[in-house]
Amino acid sequence: MLENYELSPGEKKFIGWHLVFGILALSIGSLFGPLQAFEHAGLDLYPYLQPLFKSYYQGLTLHGVLNALVFTTFFITGFLTLTVTYGLTRPLRYPKLNAVGFWMMVVGLVTTAVPLLMDEASVLYTFYPPMQAHWSFYLGLTLVVVGSWVEGWGFYYTYYAWRQENKGVRTPFISFSSLITMVMWQIATLGIAAEILTMLLPWSLGWIDGADPQLARTYFWFTGHPLVYFWLLPAYISWYGMLPKQAGGKLFSDSLARLAFWLFLLLSVPLGFHHQFVDPGVPAGWKFLHAILTYSVFLPSMLTAFTVVASLEYAGRQRGGKGLLGWIRALPWDDPSVTAQLLAAILFVFGGIGGLTNASYNVNLVIHNTAWVPGHFHLTVASAVTMSFMGISYWLIPYLTGKKLWKPKWAVIQSWIWFVGMIIFSNAMHVVGLLGAPRRTPLGLAPYIPEEWNGHLLRVGIGGAIMFVGMYLYVFIVAKTAFAKHAEPATVEIPVAEAMHDPQETPDWLDRWVPWLIGTVALILVAYGPQLIDQIANISLTSPGFKVW
Repeated sequence: MLENYELSPGEKKFIGWHLVFGILALSIGSLFGPLQAFEHAGLDLYPYLQPLFKSYYQGLTLHGVLNALVFTTFFITGFLTLTVTYGLTRPLRYPKLNAVGFWMMVVGLVTTAVPLLMDEASVLYTFYPPMQAHWSFYLGLTLVVVGSWVEGWGFYYTYYAWRQENKGVRTPFISFSSLITMVMWQIATLGIAAEILTMLLPWSLGWIDGADPQLARTYFWFTGHPLVYFWLLPAYISWYGMLPKQAGGKLFSDSLARLAFWLFLLLSVPLGFHHQFVDPGVPAGWKFLHAILTYSVFLPSMLTAFTVVASLEYAGRQRGGKGLLGWIRALPWDDPSVTAQLLAAILFVFGGIGGLTNASYNVNLVIHNTAWVPGHFHLTVASAVTMSFMGISYWLIPYLTGKKLWKPKWAVIQSWIWFVGMIIFSNAMHVVGLLGAPRRTPLGLAPYIPEEWNGHLLRVGIGGAIMFVGMYLYVFIVAKTAFAKHAEPATVEIPVAEAMHDPQETPDWLDRWVPWLIGTVALILVAYGPQLIDQIANISLTSPGFKVW
């Protein structure tokens, strides 16, 4: 039984080191987010930071890379280590293999951070050529990705050992969903691996004279959109498999939960061309196909919304909630972990609606490369993902350290501060984007700002300031919890939700890997194969590298 399994001190320490490096990256990267927001509001602080930081774009790159790539990868890999081992009730089969993967990620982080801090890699989160970074930036990102792959291989070996001893037994949900997340990540990152290893790294080393921006963008978005689901699925693991227990209820449907994760695996990768609607090198037919596939991924999102809400409604009614919506008030809003995840889910409703706008070809032409896009992006990775990870931290760090969470009421307040700041910030970004404000641009100093933008840009700055307070209150709370010398000891259980029906009754086809993997590979080949063959056959390595700022 899961309740009788306890991770060893060594396993807890290993998971904890993932969180240390992840939250450290988040705390550094988050210094720069408010600077962008303040600049939009007309308060440019970068001149006062020189020569330490050179430009707006250096800060923007640090913010995007450290927060969206490094923090998430470290946190997720650590969290999945816990869910795989705890769910399967066994330690990692080859812990040294996972340790090698982790230290590869650490070396990659340092290798990436140095050129970022030296202003030798201010190429933004998407690092599109012909903007060119120092070769160590590309090498470091490669090491972070490959390190996460190696840790994933450790999960697969552990699962194989469990399966050999448990033939015919349904895989425990938290482990099952974690394995799917890692498989999807390893398939999705083949695009960015191909971009860096076959083009950007040789290009930055001077081994080839130029890059092909169109092919590079296609490679990037092969990874770029499924990356969103790599961020989201660990939050979904918690929403499906843990949050109902924390709220006092059960998982509404084990079968629907598993089906949703299979559909995310199947549909997450072959939709990247909806990020390239304005690219002239991609034929319209392929853009249409990827638009349809993008809409199809809305199905597992709706399954998730239905199942999670049903699980929470059951919990609320078990706690005495009455009437149509009384169960919402009955949920444990005084629990910071629950509050953070509930508020994250509320914000993600709006992020999902915005995603449908991005996927629509005609409407996308209105908002493409406007401030709308980072407004939407912050409702996904900075809301549904980051807030959920904050909520998970509020029980995970006490579990790993054996120390009671410092000031739980302050943790609840922190969640609400972030929630309010994000509403103000993201709404302003969406509105000013609809008014035509470009993204990736220091708007506060631009000479062409229409008067109607000013109030919304001020709200961007206000929202950014509020989120700044919320972020560093979170960092302070988890640091006080983890490093307190005389903290009150805590006995924390990993909250694994029981399903309403025995998982063994879940249909066998929802626990079989081969058909779903074949379907996933086949759909990717159909959606990307012909275009990749055409673009590679007509590759034009003619664009020299530029350092634009």
